[in-house]
Amino acid sequence: MRRYARTMVAFALATSVVTGSAGWVSGDAQQALTGPPPGSTSWRADRVLGSELPDPARATPTEVAAFFDSLSTDEQQLLLLRHPSVVGNLDGAPLELRYRANSLALAASDDPRYRSLAAPGRRIIAFDPRGRGQVAEVFGELRSARRVSVVVPGSDNDAGTFDREGDTHGTPAGMAKSLYAEAGSDTAAIAWTGYTTPVGVGIDAATGRLAEAGAGRLTRFVEGLVADGLPEPAVFCHSYGSVVCGLAAHRLPATDLVVLGSPGMRADDVDGLRTRATVWAAKDPTDWIDDVPSVRFAGLGHGPDPTDPTFGARRIPADEARGHTGYFAPGTDSLRAFAAIARGTSVGGVSR
Repeated sequence: MRRYARTMVAFALATSVVTGSAGWVSGDAQQALTGPPPGSTSWRADRVLGSELPDPARATPTEVAAFFDSLSTDEQQLLLLRHPSVVGNLDGAPLELRYRANSLALAASDDPRYRSLAAPGRRIIAFDPRGRGQVAEVFGELRSARRVSVVVPGSDNDAGTFDREGDTHGTPAGMAKSLYAEAGSDTAAIAWTGYTTPVGVGIDAATGRLAEAGAGRLTRFVEGLVADGLPEPAVFCHSYGSVVCGLAAHRLPATDLVVLGSPGMRADDVDGLRTRATVWAAKDPTDWIDDVPSVRFAGLGHGPDPTDPTFGARRIPADEARGHTGYFAPGTDSLRAFAAIARGTSVGGVSR
């Protein structure tokens, strides 16, 4: 009975936060973008190679990789030019084709939100302009990297805010760029904003609906990297992104899962994630996420704090980080630890 009472108190607290005591009503409900890439209908109907092309909605990344491997260079380039929006977002397609396809798609876009993404030299490995827009960018030489990292951001991130000014190390691009710079040139980092994130901290941020959709997209993206011959990555999950990673964990091919500023992973402990990856957690003492109740009840909340010792994650030092978006700031203990994980070395004397 006492345990039940504590649960109800925590639930009431969570409800009061969501309904206004901390300003959480600022979020608008979002419609999750799911399904195959834009342009898939014309791709399916195309018989330019004399046979059906793999269905983007049904073919696995491994099957996609095998299909492209069977094509000549000229055939690959033909499909790229005819269907850049599909090739650029088709998990399992060769990354060099995806870079080129997304460059074409961005050059053809007249949306001013995406102008900076079209700048020469940017390696855009995914770009979907539908809805608020989704994008993924590579920092470093992905094909030759000994170790790869994927950064999964939280709320208020999309293609239009991907590298916004004013929060240099808190944007998806800023986090991945900082991680790559600290980890070294034999690594690569990908900023992945490939799911519909919550806007503000409303009901979407307090439930797992958008994270469920995002988990499937994250899993497929990482499977596509591996199918293309790249190493399994370390996945860094910030804020609501850690909810996505928690739901994806049991099927996500990854060496490490690193959560930072996490409201919970929708699991009671590390065993509940059902992952073979090493799980790490960081939270700095000034992060407002510490005020979010660690509860999951009737679909609301995301469960225990991953930095709680009873959760079972390996704790990452973060005393030098500041605020909710300061974990990747240069010179911080958290970034140094993240870089060690990205390189596959020990963290504060604790090895993977």
